[in-house]
Amino acid sequence: MTPAVPPDAAPPRVLTIAGSDSGGGAGIQADLKTMLALGVHGMSAVVSVTAQNSVGVHGVWDLPPEAVRAQIRAVTEDIGLDAVKTGMLSSAALVETVAQELARMSVPSVVDPVGVSKHGNPLLATDAVDVLRRELLPRATVVTPNLDEVRLLTGVDVVDETGLRRAADALLALGPTWVLVKGGHLPGDAVDLLTDGSASYELRSPRLPRIHTHGTGCTLASAIAARLACGDDVPSAVRAAKTYVTGALAAGFPLGAGIGPVDHAYLTRRPAQALGPTRETKPAGPVRPMASSD
Repeated sequence: MTPAVPPDAAPPRVLTIAGSDSGGGAGIQADLKTMLALGVHGMSAVVSVTAQNSVGVHGVWDLPPEAVRAQIRAVTEDIGLDAVKTGMLSSAALVETVAQELARMSVPSVVDPVGVSKHGNPLLATDAVDVLRRELLPRATVVTPNLDEVRLLTGVDVVDETGLRRAADALLALGPTWVLVKGGHLPGDAVDLLTDGSASYELRSPRLPRIHTHGTGCTLASAIAARLACGDDVPSAVRAAKTYVTGALAAGFPLGAGIGPVDHAYLTRRPAQALGPTRETKPAGPVRPMASSD
C-alpha cells in the first residue's frame, strides 16, 4: 500500500490541522499514527487541546488563531507538504483562520467536519457552522462527513441508503470537489458514497460487531490524505483508506472503562487481522470503474 522511497529521500509529507486527544485514540494523535502506518511523514498544527479519555471529553481549550497560523506557516514555508487534512475546528475564528491558510496552498485537502465526539460531546460552536460552510468546504478536495455532520451542515436527514445521494448533492452545492458521505450509522453493511457530481462510487464493507471504534473518522480522513500525498487520485485514495480503516476497526482494542480506539498499527502488530479490499456496488447515476491502489 505504501510507495517505495529511496533510503536518502524524504517520504510524502502530510499536515494535519486538528485538536489533540489526550487519550490518543482520535485527533492529532490518530492522524499521525495513521500517516506513519501508511508510509508518509506526518506534521501537525494543533488548534485545540482536549482533556479526553475513553468515556468522554472533559474539557476543550482552543489555541489563539495566531498560534495556529504560525504552526501552519512554519511547516509550509520550510518543510513543505503534499497534502493537508483538517479535523476538529471548534470556533468560527479557527475555521476562518484555517480556511485562509488553505487558500494559500496548492495541495489536495481533506476536510473532516468534526461536529460531535464519539461520546456525543459537541465539538463545533454554533456560530462556526456557517463559516465552515461558507469558507472551508469550498477549499476541500474531499469532505468526509458522517450522517450527524451531514444533518448539521445541510439539514438533510439520511435514514437509509437512498438518502445518501440527496445528502451528497446538498454537500456538493457548498463547493467541495468531492464528497464522501459516510453511512456507517445506517443498518446493514457499512456503505459510503463518494461522488464529485458526475462519477459516483459506493464502497461497502462488512459491519463489524465492535464497540472499540474511537478515532474512525479521523483515521479515515488521514488515510485519504496520506494516499493523496502518495499520488493517488481521489477514488483510489478513498478505496485504499477505507480498506485500511476497516482493518484498524476490526483490530480495535479495549482501553479504559469506555470506548477503546481502533488499532492504527494493525498492519504490523496484527497482520492476520488485515482485511481484503472493500466491495464496490453500483449506485444510481453515472459510474466510472475505480482502479485499485493496493
